[in-house]
Amino acid sequence: MKLKLALSIGTALIALGIAGAQAQEPIKIGVVSVLSGPQAALGQQLRDGFQLAVDQMGGKLGGRPVQITVIDDELKPDVAVGKVRGFVEGGKVDFVVGPVFSNILGAIAKPVLDSGAVLISPNAGPSTLAGKACHQNFFVTSYQNDQVHEVLGKYAQDQGFKRAYIMAPNYQAGKDSLAGFKNYFKGEVVDEVYVPLNQLDFSAELAKIAAAKPDVVFAFMPGGLGVNLVKQWSQAGLQGKIPFLSAFTVDESTLPAQQDAAVGLFGGMTWAPNTDNPQNKKFVADYEAAYKIVPGSYAMQAYDAALLIDSAVKGAGGTADKDKLRAAIKKADFKSLRGNFKFNTNGYPIQDFYLVKVAKRADGKFQTEIAQKVFSDYADPHAKDCALK
Repeated sequence: MKLKLALSIGTALIALGIAGAQAQEPIKIGVVSVLSGPQAALGQQLRDGFQLAVDQMGGKLGGRPVQITVIDDELKPDVAVGKVRGFVEGGKVDFVVGPVFSNILGAIAKPVLDSGAVLISPNAGPSTLAGKACHQNFFVTSYQNDQVHEVLGKYAQDQGFKRAYIMAPNYQAGKDSLAGFKNYFKGEVVDEVYVPLNQLDFSAELAKIAAAKPDVVFAFMPGGLGVNLVKQWSQAGLQGKIPFLSAFTVDESTLPAQQDAAVGLFGGMTWAPNTDNPQNKKFVADYEAAYKIVPGSYAMQAYDAALLIDSAVKGAGGTADKDKLRAAIKKADFKSLRGNFKFNTNGYPIQDFYLVKVAKRADGKFQTEIAQKVFSDYADPHAKDCALK
């Protein structure tokens, strides 16, 4: 009897020891972001927003220590794939978080998802992965690309504008952006222009705009493209003459360089730094204290991605059971900084969207601020083509 009891106690202790070891095994996360070149400001916000959340949770997610590997995708799909393969092959990571740009996401999605890792995009949300090509291990904490641009299309339509000049970079998100705008704007598109992703001189386009005399201009020009376009827009004397609507052209990643040239310009987003809830106020204050700049959507969405992982690991009791982990992710059991947030069947969010306007704060810094709600609990149109339930 004593021998049996001793064996039982010994077996229990071994089991507890194994469970304890598993509980403390680090969650391995690969963060993919653009950290060099003119678009680096966007990628730095993504990286820093995610890291801030992890730091605030004591370096743990779901109660377990975190091992984060950050790579610079250099905004080059082939470079991104090579680097990503290095940390997904052999099951070296549980999650991949990133990237900023949809062309990079399109390149890395297959190797990441084929590896069995969960891919969480805190920014890129292409239509190509929202419908028939949706995947059970792919989730987005931002939006489906079309939606933000639809905010501006609906606003332009509601304002009664009849003639629009629209332009974007020539890649998937650029195509999604103009398609999104046209989903709601039913007037005449006087010109639809696609520029190279590295274009910095917009003098030819601005001359065409001045000659065309449209009622409104819509532009999707993220990062360095947006900085130069807005500065050149002001220098060309167009500010205040033609309404300028945009997405990601004027935001917290570009405003430090654009400054007064951007004040009063409109954008679309699910959130702004002045979003009025306690967790967001703390996030903005903590981010500014840590990084000395105003956070933008890239940082907010990456912060939410960390909160999502934290909630999912807690809910699933770890990362070993992928079915439980996926189910826990789908619940989205965390308080998003933007407010309302839930996942649709395709892994993209259902959420509210706003028209935002650039303002100069009393402290001299610039930020976007919510002007009006345009969509409530808005689901992207591609989810109907996704076979996941």
